[in-house]
Amino acid sequence: MRVPCVLTVMLTCLVLASCGSSSSLDDLAIQRPSRETTSSVVRPRDPVPQVDVRTVTSPPVHRQEMLAWAGPVPEQTAFIPPATIIAVPAPPEKTVAQLIPVDPTMRPAREGRMQIYSRRFRDAKPINFGRASPRKLAVHGVDVSRWQGDVDWVNLRSQGANFAYIKATDGGDHMDPMFRTNWRNTKEAGLKRGAYHFFYWCRTAGEQADWFIRNVPREAGALPPAIDVEWNGESSCKRRPSREVVLEKMQVFMDKLEKHYGQRPIIYTAPDFYRDNLKDAFPNYHFWLRAVAEHPSKVYPGRRWLFWQYSGSGLSHGVDGRIDLNVFHGSEDEWHDWVTAR
Repeated sequence: MRVPCVLTVMLTCLVLASCGSSSSLDDLAIQRPSRETTSSVVRPRDPVPQVDVRTVTSPPVHRQEMLAWAGPVPEQTAFIPPATIIAVPAPPEKTVAQLIPVDPTMRPAREGRMQIYSRRFRDAKPINFGRASPRKLAVHGVDVSRWQGDVDWVNLRSQGANFAYIKATDGGDHMDPMFRTNWRNTKEAGLKRGAYHFFYWCRTAGEQADWFIRNVPREAGALPPAIDVEWNGESSCKRRPSREVVLEKMQVFMDKLEKHYGQRPIIYTAPDFYRDNLKDAFPNYHFWLRAVAEHPSKVYPGRRWLFWQYSGSGLSHGVDGRIDLNVFHGSEDEWHDWVTAR
């Protein structure tokens, strides 16, 4: 009788011990960290809110797009760096290309303006003009006649000839044989060009004006016509009228041209003729001055000028022999403003 009782008591104790041991192992399993957890995961102290699985596993680019266009950021996405959130939503119809700002280092070209080429001429007889060098001015050009022959205007322009004055006529019955060719080719090459007349003191001013008008077309965009007045020792006309006659003839000629072309002519002259006839005359006209040894301010003191012929011995690709070099008195912007007003 005693053995069965003892066995019974022992069996009962074993059952109770087994139950207590199982409960203690479960508690340890809850407290032990998971072996799948890495050091890169920060466990928040507060309970983690329930988040839709699709939101967490979405690719970052779609996530950012959602933040950019969807309005307020959900609370569960507050850990995303602020730099990834676009503050101002852009209208959906705009493309990305339209939102990229223009490169501030790029200077957009103004519509309708001709390209200005830098001066690359050489000179057979270079002159040091010092600080007043024509090289410091932006817009250079040339003047030509039959003596330059067949000019390659495209090449000459790339060397710095942005404008050209072309001899058209002299006296009352002579036209330069290269005028029409030069007039056509300069336009095709993209130069601004004008025509000039060599004034002959043994013909009336009216006859010479009519001859010029007969041979030089009236074209929009052309530079103003120019009158070349100088003493020419090689001319068959040896007459040297008085200052009063000179000024009267010039005025008749220029008035007729201005009426026909709608532009006031430009006066080209040389130092000796200017000294004898033009000092203080025609204050309302533009002057084109020859000064190949000194700056115009020294040769023509007090005279305002528009063009300066600074060399008669220029050398350049595009023309055989020597060529007259000229420069506009102003900046590139002032040049564009002046030619636009023609």
